[in-house]
Amino acid sequence: MGRLPFIITACIFIIIFDIYCFKAIVAVFKKWKPTTKKIFTIIYWSYSILLITGVFAGIYLNLFLTLRAMILVAFFLTVACKMAMLPFLVLDDLRRLWIKVFRKKEVAPTVPVSETDQISRSEFLVKAGLVAAAVPLTSLSWGIISGAYDYQVRKVNLILPNLPKAFDGITMAQISDIHSGSFYNKTAVKGGVEMLLAEKPDFVFFTGDLVNNLTNEVSDYQDIFSKVKAPLGVYSSLGNHDYGDYYFGKETSPAKVKNLKDMVDVHKIMGYDLLMNEHRRLKVDGEEIGILGIENWGMGRFPKYGKMELAVQHTDDLPVKLLLSHDPSHWRGEVLQKYPQIDAMFSGHTHGMQFGVRLKEYQWSPVQYIYKEWAGLYQEQKQQLYVNVGYGFLGYPGRVGILPEITVFTLKRA
Repeated sequence: MGRLPFIITACIFIIIFDIYCFKAIVAVFKKWKPTTKKIFTIIYWSYSILLITGVFAGIYLNLFLTLRAMILVAFFLTVACKMAMLPFLVLDDLRRLWIKVFRKKEVAPTVPVSETDQISRSEFLVKAGLVAAAVPLTSLSWGIISGAYDYQVRKVNLILPNLPKAFDGITMAQISDIHSGSFYNKTAVKGGVEMLLAEKPDFVFFTGDLVNNLTNEVSDYQDIFSKVKAPLGVYSSLGNHDYGDYYFGKETSPAKVKNLKDMVDVHKIMGYDLLMNEHRRLKVDGEEIGILGIENWGMGRFPKYGKMELAVQHTDDLPVKLLLSHDPSHWRGEVLQKYPQIDAMFSGHTHGMQFGVRLKEYQWSPVQYIYKEWAGLYQEQKQQLYVNVGYGFLGYPGRVGILPEITVFTLKRA
């Protein structure tokens, strides 16, 4: 299904869903005065029509990023609230269908209830649905207000037994999944970069997804991320969103080729050493380790542009090899099986689904049912993987429990 038919189908579904919710609400509040009902009707449908129009405008028109983000926030919160309400409405319809089919009329209550105090089962269920809708509205709104830019610095000791002595104690920082097309607060984004720089890492990894769809999304934030510097360099890789596949489609076109070229140029302008199926030798006091980076390599519908066989060429003499690979599924899908020489891999991609629980000794997110490795440090035999849950956000413009991350590693021999 193409992009436009999919969006139209989704909008039709939303309109049907809106009609269903609207009729349920109006049926419960039967005592509303005609004027009140008319005002509610106008507000309800005006909001729905404006929201759908805004979604189309955000996709096909060059709106300001802030306005596009506001539309996305409103759309996401509206759908989440109505989805929370839906089970109660369906339950009420099933209940009434059961009564209609199997019973002539409801059994009268055994205890008399005054008309003013009585509440029907339908009214109870619909009002319970409205209360349930307030739960995601509250928590997700708080995630937007408080969580979207609440950057957390996580410090990790990375044990690499073959690490050369000159590298023992050196620090490396990682950020991932910037998704600059989703941002709406430059001051907060700048504050996160300042937090990173305050850690004074010796070198930095950026593991992909600079944008959502198009390279030009980063234009408003390019000056901020250009400030990310380190004595031993900033190394980067591409993520699945950086190729323009979700905008131009899988087929190659001149516009798509230019978009990717622009992406490569942006990394260069910002001072990032972009690794596309290649490696660099990082030297300190005459000793070296390898930094390898591949293009996106994902499972299922995600693209496999990465070519590990190219990245590992001429690295056999390096005692430690650190790999930048955006999608953590690459670790189990190829690295563990075919490339035992990779000591540690650094990924992002999952975002921790921007929702869950992350404590010192326990973490949970729905994304763990999709990705076995989704946040933090993992180890199998002598190989390690670290998954950063991301600097930015995508879709839902906030975070609940899984906060944006800046990781600072201290490399240690033991």
